[in-house]
Amino acid sequence: MKQAIVARTDIGMGQGKLAAQVAHASLSAYEKADKRTRKQWKNGGQKKVVLKGESERQLHELSEIADSRGLPNAVIRDAGHTQLESGTVTALAVGPGDEEVVDRVTGELSLF
Repeated sequence: MKQAIVARTDIGMGQGKLAAQVAHASLSAYEKADKRTRKQWKNGGQKKVVLKGESERQLHELSEIADSRGLPNAVIRDAGHTQLESGTVTALAVGPGDEEVVDRVTGELSLF
């Protein structure tokens, strides 16, 4: 079981903002998973990776692929209270899900 979080590199988020957006994405996708998947992932150590995303468009495309493969996923939009304009897409979480299936969606991306 694995979860992959893709964070945008093209919008200049600071480290704290990046960490918060990754956390939002991880939790949001986790909440969309079914009970069995959540339990398996949680009991298996909650494996996750953070990957580099190039653009809003890329995150939406990856989300569509995840949907087509039945993977829980969450696109995160910033509230606009600090560094970014309200509604800016910042991150996408794919999974938790079977590691091989998650890798078919995000496996080509570089680690953050």
